[in-house]
Amino acid sequence: MKYYMPARVYAEENCIANHAEEICSLGTHAYLITGRSSAEKNGSLDDVKAILENAGIPYEHFNEIEENPSVDTIMKAVYIGLDEHVDFVIGIGGGSPMDAAKAVAMMVCQKEKRASYLYEKGSDEALPLVLIPTTCGTGSEVTGVSVLTRHDLGTKLSMFHSVFADLALLDGKYLTSLPHSVLADTTMDALAHCMESYINADATVYSRMCADAGLKLWGKSKDVIQGKREAQPADYLNMLHASAMAGMAIAQTGTSLPHGLSYTVTYQTHMPHGKACGYFLPGYLREASAKDAAHVLKKAGFASLDKLEKYYQKTSRPEELPVKVLETGIQEILQSPGRLAKVPFAVDEAMLRRMARL
Repeated sequence: MKYYMPARVYAEENCIANHAEEICSLGTHAYLITGRSSAEKNGSLDDVKAILENAGIPYEHFNEIEENPSVDTIMKAVYIGLDEHVDFVIGIGGGSPMDAAKAVAMMVCQKEKRASYLYEKGSDEALPLVLIPTTCGTGSEVTGVSVLTRHDLGTKLSMFHSVFADLALLDGKYLTSLPHSVLADTTMDALAHCMESYINADATVYSRMCADAGLKLWGKSKDVIQGKREAQPADYLNMLHASAMAGMAIAQTGTSLPHGLSYTVTYQTHMPHGKACGYFLPGYLREASAKDAAHVLKKAGFASLDKLEKYYQKTSRPEELPVKVLETGIQEILQSPGRLAKVPFAVDEAMLRRMARL
């Protein structure tokens, strides 16, 4: 049994300013990786620029990270970073910019490698990395995983390397401008992380400690997502705490079937990632042991599996998915020994079809 989580995590108001010295100690030329506009709208980008400018540290800004970033976009950012001689990376945003920042930090460090190296075994050495989440689902700031879109394969696939942040900075104020639908979808991703990690063949005492803590934290804010009360500042930080604990859990175990099935759905239908994971989560719990399913439901504050299903339908408002897409995802899972190995119960095509509501 092992537990490995090397990122130094700070969670507090004005987190970036409070830890400016640590951030600026990581290098002499920063590379900011963001989406197109959200980091500007929520103020996180300005906060980062302010501490760099105050320290006299030059920076480049790549703001072309799309949702579910592609390998092509990663390599475009890498070539710019190499040309500008950046020596540390700051990823700001949701899972897409943070996952992209990991891949960029590694590939800029591995100067002679081509894009194919993302999916080859070898050194994980990367530039120093800071990750600043501005959504509350992926937990990417505390995992070594980078999930990228492979247009050549028509799906999403984690790169074969593990790149952890040196610093993870959590500040709830960056969530306050999020649309309610994004809060609903990203918190559903965090819930799936916790449940898939707990009900996992690789689960340990330590990973389940993180999953349990994440589920308990997650449950404190579900009334906000359901619209039963207004969000308070503490709710936003709590959502980040839940997401980070969920990330620490999957950093040890990886995810399981709901995530595996979600990748094809996201690629082919553009359903948001957290919503796609939530689509398969109730089915996963129905197939798991009754004891494990009851445990994770209770920890998250659900009296039954039906209550979880109703919560998902109300907050995520999922659309029906094409049968062909679901069947493609099932076949991909059946051909993925690594993904199947994560499941602590028997898996066959009939079981996957039940999970997929077919």
